[in-house]
Amino acid sequence: MLSALGGLMFATGANAHADAHSVADSALVTPGEIVDCTLENGDTAECARYVVKYLPENLEIGPFCPATTDDKGGIWHWDGDKAGLYRIDGDFLRMLDAQGYTFFNEDGEVYSFDIRTEGPTEANECIQGSVDTDVEMTVLIPTNPVMADEPTSLGTVAKVGIGMDGVPIFADAPSVLDTGHMPALDTCGGHVDPGGWYHWHATSTDMNAIYENENVDAECVNVEQDQTAQFGYAFDGFGMYGPLNFDGSVPDDLDECGGHIGLVEDGGEPVYHYHSGTSFPNLPSCLVGVVAQDNFSTNAAGGIGSVNGPGGGGGPGGPGGAPDFGTIAETLGVDADLLRKAMENAGGRNADLAAVAKELGVSLEALQAALPGPRR
Repeated sequence: MLSALGGLMFATGANAHADAHSVADSALVTPGEIVDCTLENGDTAECARYVVKYLPENLEIGPFCPATTDDKGGIWHWDGDKAGLYRIDGDFLRMLDAQGYTFFNEDGEVYSFDIRTEGPTEANECIQGSVDTDVEMTVLIPTNPVMADEPTSLGTVAKVGIGMDGVPIFADAPSVLDTGHMPALDTCGGHVDPGGWYHWHATSTDMNAIYENENVDAECVNVEQDQTAQFGYAFDGFGMYGPLNFDGSVPDDLDECGGHIGLVEDGGEPVYHYHSGTSFPNLPSCLVGVVAQDNFSTNAAGGIGSVNGPGGGGGPGGPGGAPDFGTIAETLGVDADLLRKAMENAGGRNADLAAVAKELGVSLEALQAALPGPRR
């Protein structure tokens, strides 16, 4: 279906494509503007350029990690045994403990650390971050989207887009199964990057519908809920909307990325746009358009888009607690790039560790001990 979108992709409509005024003023460091840019396919284009703050002025965030097992924190999408979306509370943490992931001590105090300023001291810790008020990010969104030859899949912490509120949007946070640690999301679906700025990992404007669908005892109270509203723009320039059409109907012709050509307002012209899903994670799984080169950068000391963290690196433990291949490789006495390649070749998250150990020339026991995961 994606290849058949043809000339319809350039039709115009209210908020269908980004302009200099698409992002809320409360998030901007300087007024938005239209600038020349280059797309990743080499084409010259125009982009809306937004320089946004570490956090919009009127957005409250949290909670993230609970202090004890008697408290309620944010949320987490668990992908191990008994997978699903959970409120981070005592029941959830005790379930993880039974699976070998212990996030609290015998007094019920939850292990946690500030990913911007420190690293973990336990095998399993809840991650939250403190903000850096000096941080700003620069985002480029094409004003006239161009359809790509093939859709681009969005993996862990991939760049998705920017919210109408000026908050950047990223794909799934790293799994506890990969890192041993839990980068907690608040109840509106966001958290603080290792660089000290807040970002979304969900479409926050319809989180309460997700909670109702998945029977989760949580509520997003910091963001107005509207299942028909435009949430933001993907980095390819196409709009991102809630799970319902503008008239409240359910779209029945979505493609593999969660998008379709349709109306976004009464009396408008049909345009391509994305819809959020009805279960978590509810962001597009891929992008159909071409993104701009250098479309996200920040002056933060670490984390995604920073000088010290190209591609999402930098910061203690990497973005959201991603595997620190450098430290693991140093422990094993092997090359970090060789380790990363061996893990990818053997299946990534579900890698055959025996095959990885053989390729690296280390024992399976040494590899298991060096990798993050449940206590052994």
